[in-house]
Amino acid sequence: MLSGKRIALIIGGGIAAFKTPELIRMLRAQGAHITPVLTRAGAEFVTPLTISTLAGEQVHEDLFDLTRETEIGHIQMSRDADLLVVVPATADLMAKMAQGLANDLASTLLLATDKRVLIAPAMNVRMWDHPATQRNIAQLRLDGVLFAGPVDGDMACGEFGPGRMVEPRDIVAAIHAAFDDTTSCEGGARVGPLAGRHIVVTSGPTHEPIDPVRYIANRSSGGQGAALAAALRDLGARVSFITGPAQVPPPSGVTVIPVQTAREMQAAVDQALPADVAIFAAAVADWHVTNATAQKMKKTGDGQMPALEFAENPDILAQIAHRTQMRPPLVIGFAAETENLHANATAKRARKGCDWIIANDVSADTGIMGGTENAVTIIDDAGTERWARMSKADVAEAIALRIAATLNKKEN
Repeated sequence: MLSGKRIALIIGGGIAAFKTPELIRMLRAQGAHITPVLTRAGAEFVTPLTISTLAGEQVHEDLFDLTRETEIGHIQMSRDADLLVVVPATADLMAKMAQGLANDLASTLLLATDKRVLIAPAMNVRMWDHPATQRNIAQLRLDGVLFAGPVDGDMACGEFGPGRMVEPRDIVAAIHAAFDDTTSCEGGARVGPLAGRHIVVTSGPTHEPIDPVRYIANRSSGGQGAALAAALRDLGARVSFITGPAQVPPPSGVTVIPVQTAREMQAAVDQALPADVAIFAAAVADWHVTNATAQKMKKTGDGQMPALEFAENPDILAQIAHRTQMRPPLVIGFAAETENLHANATAKRARKGCDWIIANDVSADTGIMGGTENAVTIIDDAGTERWARMSKADVAEAIALRIAATLNKKEN
């Protein structure tokens, strides 16, 4: 619950602003106090009356409100909030934030605050992919701004791709994670051997749609990835946890980025960079169906089977490991094998270009795939380490400590 939490909600000027009334209802239902700030462009999509009625508080729109500004009102507003949330975060708002501009109430609040900021971007796919926007994203992440989405999806403009704002429920989950993250710190700063580090972890399976009710998936529970995220958090790291539809819920105190498909996961990883470490524990589907249908497939009655056409999914691990810019200093892959574990994992490490491969035998008789235990072999430049079978939590803790030691050694 968010009881007693004060959230300054800045509403940007995009069609996704129509989702903010639902977001306000959800946050107030959990006990949050909402201070709404409506940009001039945002008022083109939602009205001040709607927002003030749902928030139960006056909507703030004008920087030069003389009554409030006699008390330096914009400074006070930025300090009173426990968290600033920007929904939708347009390309324009993100550019202002990245450059430190302050020419209206929203941008001034964002520049004046000493609290954490969470944004939910929304824009056309071409705007999202533009180099200027990508530079701004990288800067905002370096500045510690938290992101909720975006995801791939249909756009109001008729295009499809990354840039669609996540749903209100996902923003609420990100807000919970932001508060969990801040309460796990001492004196506002994380402690532990990974303090100050940003680590990206992928986890769970991906679901590749065949039609609206069927999809290609695998048996990954997401248990090892979730345990890793928790162990890294406990050592002080800031964790971006990118998870497919897993059985095991994500841990608290990390930034959760939910995805469904491999292509969504690829986009989320790109958006989460830069990072000190990237760990690819997700069981990503190798292929997706190129002729997935918008309606449920039906039996024809004549025994004919549907002709599914496949294409390879992006190789996320290899793409990150072979980067020439913003490559994390430590890139770690997982290899789930059913035979010739050492040979296959060694070959995978060479092929992918990652620093470590963490291999495990997921043959049916091991019970590891989807289970609560794991037995891993770590292959890196120094050679091979084989660990005894133990709980996934213990495996995660040992990996997290190994990462901390490796980063410390590189710097000393």
